[in-house]
Amino acid sequence: MKALVTGGAGFIGTHLVRSLLERGLEVVCVDNFTLGHQDNVDCFKDNANYKFYNINIEETENFCEQLKDENFDIVYHLAANSDIQKGGRMPSVDYNDTFMTTYSVLELMRRCDIKNLFFASTSAIYGEKQEALTEVAGDLKPISYYGGAKYASEGFISSYTFMNDFNTVVFRFPNVIGPNLTHGVIYDFVRKLNNNPKELEILGDGTQTKPYLYVLDLVDAIVQFTLDKTMEKGVEIYNAGVESATSVTTIADIVCEVLGYEDVEYKYTGGNVGWKGDVPKFQYDLTKIHNAGWTASHTSDESVRETVKYIKEHI
Repeated sequence: MKALVTGGAGFIGTHLVRSLLERGLEVVCVDNFTLGHQDNVDCFKDNANYKFYNINIEETENFCEQLKDENFDIVYHLAANSDIQKGGRMPSVDYNDTFMTTYSVLELMRRCDIKNLFFASTSAIYGEKQEALTEVAGDLKPISYYGGAKYASEGFISSYTFMNDFNTVVFRFPNVIGPNLTHGVIYDFVRKLNNNPKELEILGDGTQTKPYLYVLDLVDAIVQFTLDKTMEKGVEIYNAGVESATSVTTIADIVCEVLGYEDVEYKYTGGNVGWKGDVPKFQYDLTKIHNAGWTASHTSDESVRETVKYIKEHI
């Protein structure tokens, strides 16, 4: 099989590329290094089954022209703006990097008759819902540009899937963390404490609580649902996450413990959100993905701890 991985030099993409190569697939990685890094994929360059393109995916015609002769069996579309705060300052970032990249991928598939698609969606499409989030929840009202762009992407994916007989799997991720993490609350806490080990600024009131999924668990699930299982015609959506969750203050406690910082004074900025567009609390209903045979190996707190250990060794 031959796979295209968009955003393949990014945080999740790097781990997926490695896993697919280990499974014996030919892998074409596309990235423009907006969030991904050259260092992440240099380790693959001597693999005969690996090829890299530096392309702006949102430039649809050039993207399709460059890749039209590759004859892909499956596309893993991970490319997106995953920095929600950045998108909040510049809505064009999510329009181009999150929505338009999806449109370009769908056009490539339509024009080249590629039938299999995996799409990385997000919990942010649900908005601020109090109940446990299910895949069939209605009245979705994203509150960030990122969530809106992913929601619009899911709509286009549904349309293209049914118009072109695609086999599509969509995972709605929570917060994904682990080796090679490039931004987010854990990364920020480590950086702040290394600069000032006596004081830590915490956005919001610290009660924001979310499930954190370990990236290697996620990649295992992606591979299982696209390679180990037969992909069926139509769109199949799964919440991919963990049953537990971790508060921002608990993250701060874990970071301080792992880094060995004691007597750190926490300075809260106040309010129950870190920034406008942030969803302070949510929890998935994971019945569907559990019944399909997958459960995460790490709890939310374990995912945080393993990520801090990695950052400590590599930052």
